[in-house]
Amino acid sequence: MGPEVIAFVRPEGYLVTRFIEGRPIPEEEMGTPDRLRAVGDTLRRIHDGPAIPGLFVPFRIVEAYRALALSRGVRIPPEYDLAQAIARRIELACLTAPVELRPCHNDLLNANFIDDGARIRIVDWEYAGMGDPFFDLGNFSINHELEPDADALLLEAYAGDIRPAALARITLMRVLSDFREAMWGVLQQGISTLDVDFVAYAAEHFDRLLTVAGRPAFERALGEAAAG
Repeated sequence: MGPEVIAFVRPEGYLVTRFIEGRPIPEEEMGTPDRLRAVGDTLRRIHDGPAIPGLFVPFRIVEAYRALALSRGVRIPPEYDLAQAIARRIELACLTAPVELRPCHNDLLNANFIDDGARIRIVDWEYAGMGDPFFDLGNFSINHELEPDADALLLEAYAGDIRPAALARITLMRVLSDFREAMWGVLQQGISTLDVDFVAYAAEHFDRLLTVAGRPAFERALGEAAAG
């Protein structure tokens, strides 16, 4: 699924991987049925793999990002409290039907996919860890702004069928993914040296998650996910 690891250099922490011959995949192309089926297959193979070191629990990560940002003097946006309340509702809904932790990538931006001519490869495993496989699906979905029918196609390619509760979890994880991304942007305001407007970046993701969480579809997804 990813480039072959050649070496890991300690103590510097340098990762050396084999170069992948291939091309980036345009975002509009990634939403086509053939690409969605390929992504679903790739994610299934990742999630079916052996356990890996590290844990990725987005419900706790947003809290950790907040604490780290505060320690660096960053002002936490007022939207955080409402987003945290929404995340808590998602967490409670998912706890009624917990899923087994699986190896996950957790950062499925379009720039991290390469077509090598035979399969889709994924790079940038910095956030990989044991986590909820539906977060990967929701993260991919929101990063590519998939429509509901595309989510269903992705789920079918991934799981072999389309269960309402599973589709609902993708909807919920789209919102949680935006929360994680927003708080990543907040944290970057205190640690990054890049010339990026991270205030605007965080605000964009807060706005989208609050908008989506205010729709009836979100409330339906909470009920369907809780029903298992």
